[in-house]
Amino acid sequence: MTTTIHWFRRDLRVRDNTALTHAAASGERLVPVFVLDDEILARRDTGAARVRFMIGCLEALAKTLAAKGSRLLVVRGDPVEELVRIARASGATAVHWNKDYEPYARARDARVSAALAGAGIRAYPWKDQVLFEESEILTTQGRPFTIFTPYARAWRAQRAPAPGAMPRLPPFPATLDVTTLPLPDAATLGFASDAAIPEPGEAAAHMRLRSFVEDHLPDYASQRDVCARPGTSGLSPYLRFGAISIRTVHAATKGRSRGAQVFTTELAWRDFYQQILFHHPNAERQAFKPALRALAWENDRTLFAAWQRGETGYPIVDAAMRQLRATGWMHNRCRMIVASFLTKDLLIDWRWGERHFMRELVDGDLAANNGGWQWAASTGTDAQPWFRIFNPTSQGERFDPNGDYVRRWVPELARVPTRWIHQPWELPDAEATRAGVERGRTYPARVVLHEERRPRALAMYGATRR
Repeated sequence: MTTTIHWFRRDLRVRDNTALTHAAASGERLVPVFVLDDEILARRDTGAARVRFMIGCLEALAKTLAAKGSRLLVVRGDPVEELVRIARASGATAVHWNKDYEPYARARDARVSAALAGAGIRAYPWKDQVLFEESEILTTQGRPFTIFTPYARAWRAQRAPAPGAMPRLPPFPATLDVTTLPLPDAATLGFASDAAIPEPGEAAAHMRLRSFVEDHLPDYASQRDVCARPGTSGLSPYLRFGAISIRTVHAATKGRSRGAQVFTTELAWRDFYQQILFHHPNAERQAFKPALRALAWENDRTLFAAWQRGETGYPIVDAAMRQLRATGWMHNRCRMIVASFLTKDLLIDWRWGERHFMRELVDGDLAANNGGWQWAASTGTDAQPWFRIFNPTSQGERFDPNGDYVRRWVPELARVPTRWIHQPWELPDAEATRAGVERGRTYPARVVLHEERRPRALAMYGATRR
């Protein structure tokens, strides 16, 4: 009897799983495997909320497989060694997995393929994580795009792949003598977190998609930037770990309405950043634009710590950073605001903020996080112009006009009238007393003055041009 292995990674689901479907169709017995990769667990940017969410997705996946007469084999160590060991023990002739486009994953997968080939075992990597891969959307000269607008135009012109069916899973080999680890909790792995993360797993992902399509997609274009409202999809953690497929999300959300078109553009951004990282892996550690690799960041650690704690004195920035710490997630508009503030008000290297986000975000994804930070810092591909600097006060007034978001996450300002909620330093003394605000004590004074830092940022960026 032929035996195949499916290696679960960022595809923690059964429905519409490309590699799992092929593995199930090509063998009479199937070994579903997940490897707790020690190298990933040891990375400085592996965050507790993300590990906790991943473990929850694995628990849900294990239950789904068991209900279908299969089981999830969990091991820990180097995937190269573990997969060869399991393949030999099970007599498997092939290992299937879905591709990952991050630099570490590509190098790891190349080592796995070589080791399997040395053992006489076939390796089958499949496209699954994106709608279109790095070489499917190219310029007329056959080169990868580095500007989003023409990329998105070409992306939309393609026929997106449709979701696949639920596969019929062959039985798990009854005689396989490989010990499976009980799924540890995140704290046991050294990743204790009390963040209020979303419910993990495939079923929760589909419930979230249905809720978004029914309740929020029609108004997505107008509501997605309102910080206090649940106008975004909330699907990013599920897409990060593949608890739902990108094809399923695209099929459920595509349409001619303004909301559907704007949301679909966000899916195109996701593919775009994956393509950028594939073709420009150095962007993981340095500015995409060579001229901006020499920026003279000030990198004041005291200011950075205040930003991390949400104690900068700018309410919209502080609310966003506290939401991140409490939930492992931050509203997308706020991600842009706090990133601009760190790089162009505090003059701190975007890589400091990128690493902090990766440690805190439940949906932390290297390509999207790196692309977003380099966009905000004006160092990346198709980034906002270096001379465009968000004013944190006006950003708060525009995207949290009633102050509801600030009052939710900065409760010490809850009684401040809306007129001053985004600039409490302007509160008249009598109003401050009524609101229970003691400037500099119950709520911090501004760590920098935006009007003074803006010209310094312009000078810092301008120096690279000279």
